[in-house]
Amino acid sequence: MKALIAFTARSLQTDMPRPFGASIVHTRTGKTLLHALNNVMGEFDPSSHAEVRAIRRATKRLKNVSLAGYTLYTTCEPCPMCMSAALWAHVDRVVYGATIEDANRHFDQIHIPATEVEARSDIRCVVAGPFLRDECYALFTHPNRLRAVRRWYSRKRK
Repeated sequence: MKALIAFTARSLQTDMPRPFGASIVHTRTGKTLLHALNNVMGEFDPSSHAEVRAIRRATKRLKNVSLAGYTLYTTCEPCPMCMSAALWAHVDRVVYGATIEDANRHFDQIHIPATEVEARSDIRCVVAGPFLRDECYALFTHPNRLRAVRRWYSRKRK
């Protein structure tokens, strides 16, 4: 998780700071397969969340629709779309940092906890978090990120 936080924090120094990061890590060995950032604004795609992007890239890299044997780490509790993607990919577990409530202070959210999505599924997955919550929440409150959010919301509402 610390490596993911550092990876995600690097984006805060760019013109497009993004606090949502995800990693796919081999559950047994701990070896990181890849990291991804959300890119909703860059791709003009509301489904371009970090978790979904990581899952898509990982399954392509492995040439397998299953990520059984892998863990998804994410800087924020997965939204229902992302948690569903994790379940469909059969990841072993999901470990998250900040909570949906934390993210809601800065972004619109769907208030369904990842644990509830998992509980309502036929597919089992361990959901653990919040983990390193303060460090992950700091990604949302970085001054560059707050400026970017204000710019985005001012354009969105015009």
